[in-house]
Amino acid sequence: MIKKLSRRFDDLAGEALRIAETKVTKSGGYGNYEQVNEEMLDEWKVKAKSLIVKTCGSSGEHIKAFVKAEEPITMDDSYSIFKRVKSVFMAAKDDFQGGFLISVKTLVQAELFDSELEQATELLSNGYKGPAAVVAGVILETALRDLCSGNSIPHAKLDKMNSELAKAGVYNKLQQKRITALADIRNSAAHGDWASFNDNEVEEMIRDVERFLSTHLV
Repeated sequence: MIKKLSRRFDDLAGEALRIAETKVTKSGGYGNYEQVNEEMLDEWKVKAKSLIVKTCGSSGEHIKAFVKAEEPITMDDSYSIFKRVKSVFMAAKDDFQGGFLISVKTLVQAELFDSELEQATELLSNGYKGPAAVVAGVILETALRDLCSGNSIPHAKLDKMNSELAKAGVYNKLQQKRITALADIRNSAAHGDWASFNDNEVEEMIRDVERFLSTHLV
């Protein structure tokens, strides 16, 4: 994922160069001004903002600076706006590729989770529903610990962390109940009580854990 996002930064940096090549000087009532292809610029800005949010966060300084930079000011032209947003984009690119963003740690964790969920799916497909449920349960508990760390909640047993996270408003009561149900399957699997759950429940468990990760950690 990190390599993929890094390549995306490189691709959009290349697109920015192509936008710069469209610059032309025009004359108007207030003198000369410089323009770039506005259709290309608008498309690029949407893609750049999406990438910055994914890598730097939806409330981070990079996206705030980008949004501010794209706001037109008096006597602005499209090339001036382009230069401002490109500067912010390049700063985000440098910070991400240099490993200076907390999001990088999150993405590394996401890659590990993806790999482990694939392992759980493979175990289930080969008839090992118990080990698959244990792996999925470990991933879930690790994710809850990460959420607790990010919300200044002490680490504890899964049920306690689940309760405290819901109480803090990190997720709602419905999600809390679902996590409790998933934990029950994990506990049954860990104690060898495989008859208390079936393959479909483990398959749904893996999907639920994957959705939980994508909603709350990535």
